Amino acid sequence: MLLSETRPSTLRATKVFVVDAFAKRPFTGNPAAVCLLEEPRDKGWMQALAREMNLSETAFVTARDAGYELRWFTPAKEVDLCGHATLASAHVLWQRGFREREIDFHTRSGLLTVSREQREIVMRFPAERAVATEPPAGLCEALGVDPVWIGRNRFDYLVEVADAEVVADLKPDFAALAGIPTRGVMVTAPGGSHSEFDFVSRFFAPAYGVDEDPVTGSAHCCLGPYWADRLGRAELWGYQMSRRGGTVHVTVLDDHVLLGGTAVTITAGASIP
Repeated sequence: MLLSETRPSTLRATKVFVVDAFAKRPFTGNPAAVCLLEEPRDKGWMQALAREMNLSETAFVTARDAGYELRWFTPAKEVDLCGHATLASAHVLWQRGFREREIDFHTRSGLLTVSREQREIVMRFPAERAVATEPPAGLCEALGVDPVWIGRNRFDYLVEVADAEVVADLKPDFAALAGIPTRGVMVTAPGGSHSEFDFVSRFFAPAYGVDEDPVTGSAHCCLGPYWADRLGRAELWGYQMSRRGGTVHVTVLDDHVLLGGTAVTITAGASIP
């Protein structure tokens, strides 16, 4: 089958969709805008549209010879890796007629393959393990926590706290947190003996224009390996305790993780000049 035959013809128009990712029903999970481009657009235009959409991420999808090019923008900056907007992009392509079981996305973090399984969309992402480190000045004060463990990967700081109640009650000083030299900060704890989840988390990225991200796929590239090592299991369920909330199914595979979730389309096919 020719590659052109597997793509929805609607990619010939510039269309924008809003999708709730890591969600089973509308208005939960993490909303992302997905822009299907007829041809590449300059970075300034993409950043302006992301600012106009004012969601934590806007994804830009462009067909290429092998798969699709995928870029992600917050309202403030382009980012190197985003899970929920990747899930949303794959969801839109399949809804618009893409017929193959797998989609290859070419990104700033390399080739990302997304597959359609029976009950969820599964993304193969790089594992982004955290290494123990001393906290930067002001981090614990900005979060208002007494950490159990602090680490960092190439994107973010990871802060473990005592329990899920501490995670739920966090009220960070976002202005102070924006001064920490990092993309974002993950705060996590065990799910607890009475929880259906193995771990819980929240994610803050005020320096990138997102005070709190509702559900962060890329954070689970770090959270998954961290809790797999702690709990001695490769397959885990994480719950991000934002106001909207969302569940991420994580399977750790050495240097990769599989992130599973579902998505719901909220608005479909608005034309962009």
